[in-house]
Amino acid sequence: MQRQNIASGTKWEPVVGYSRAVKVGSYVHVSGTTATGTDGKIVGLGDVYAQTVQTLKNIESALQKAGASLKDVVRTRTYVVNIAEWEKVGRAHGEVFRDIRPATSMVQVSALIQPEILVEIEADAVIG
Repeated sequence: MQRQNIASGTKWEPVVGYSRAVKVGSYVHVSGTTATGTDGKIVGLGDVYAQTVQTLKNIESALQKAGASLKDVVRTRTYVVNIAEWEKVGRAHGEVFRDIRPATSMVQVSALIQPEILVEIEADAVIG
């Protein structure tokens, strides 16, 4: 099977050695994604709902570059720094995936890569 690495252009991808997404056959795996805007700054500072919305937009963009869409997502993994705000994160996730209903998990972590980042999401898709 042919492998396609999808980059988003962030400065960290070549430094750390990762791709925003990797497509192999009909499978697309999207790396942990944050609310980074096109200018490299975090969208929705202090607002976990706004960050989740932007994060899901970034995931959608990566999927589209791989020839997939949100409807192809079969699993998401959500990492939050404050599980008490799970409903805000869940609301944003539900607005996107209400009818798609991928398998999912949400866990609290002690920190993410930058202190202003409140949520990070991974996604796996199968193009069908």
